[in-house]
Amino acid sequence: MTAMSTSPSASSPGLRLERITVTYPGHRSPVLDGLDLEVADGRLLALLGPSGCGKTTTVQVASGLLTPAGGTVRLRGTDVTRTPPERRGAAVVFQQPMLLPHRTALDNVAFPARVRGRPRRAARESALEHLRRVGLDALADRYPRQLSGGQAQRVALARALAAEPAVLLLDEPFSALDPGLRHTMRDLLVSVQRELAVTTVLVTHDQSEAAAVADTVALLDHGRLLQQARPADLYAHPASRAVARFLGCTTALPGSVTARGRFACPLGELELPGAVTHRGPGHLVIRPEAVRLGTGPDTVPAVVRGVRPEGPFTALVCDTAAGPVHALLPPGPPPAAAERVRLHLPVAHRWVVAG
Repeated sequence: MTAMSTSPSASSPGLRLERITVTYPGHRSPVLDGLDLEVADGRLLALLGPSGCGKTTTVQVASGLLTPAGGTVRLRGTDVTRTPPERRGAAVVFQQPMLLPHRTALDNVAFPARVRGRPRRAARESALEHLRRVGLDALADRYPRQLSGGQAQRVALARALAAEPAVLLLDEPFSALDPGLRHTMRDLLVSVQRELAVTTVLVTHDQSEAAAVADTVALLDHGRLLQQARPADLYAHPASRAVARFLGCTTALPGSVTARGRFACPLGELELPGAVTHRGPGHLVIRPEAVRLGTGPDTVPAVVRGVRPEGPFTALVCDTAAGPVHALLPPGPPPAAAERVRLHLPVAHRWVVAG
């Protein structure tokens, strides 16, 4: 894979997709529908969304494996929409490592440099350095069949880095690994990405993975970008009910934001945090882990409808005058179904979305 000759610009994003449209024969609607997406140079973006939302198609467009029906792909400010994959400067790591079976780990990693015409000795020295970076230099002489799944994926990552890409694209590379190994690979990815400052896109359907590794998270659905923000902002301030629902915020109480910046609903006028820009009808959303049982004036009455254990936690659904409220309680004796309780909805965790 040949690295691009683009010169980085402080004002140019590492990767930018502008109004990308992709249609497949037999599909009623576009797979990507005017998608705009931007990754800051040297940063890691997690591309999150349900199955079929267009995540893998986005990677294919960014890498050059798929030419969009419309729109523009820019790497470091340069239009590469029609540039073939081998000249684009993008490296892809797929869910399966896709290593060359007849070559050792070292030769697999050295392969991109050899394709670019780099001398064999220099290519192998560089490859060994990348294997050290992923902790596998001791296994340089092993063939893919002699590697575990996690080891093979580390070699695939080292090979992608050895290509010195302008952008690194990771299409759910850890989804086939067991949970413990996934955490190890996440930590490794963050460490390597920070060290090399390579612009990176990680495709995942795992919300905790996205929050753990990414500088920003982009949420896709039906080929469109619903919201892009830092993980903490995305979770605390969803842009819509669809975003809130996807991120596990199932409480959505209908009401209206008053001129005084309070939320009027059948529970009364509820205080909202900070400066409120939204006015008029909307829904108050609050994450279930923020809700607590309590007493006193800053609580609302509710009746427990359902109780469900979730490991050490307890999930509650409680009926209130404004609608159901979902809570995820810490370890401890939970209330019983049909029990009357009072719920504390912390002001700092309340957020209003339109619709």
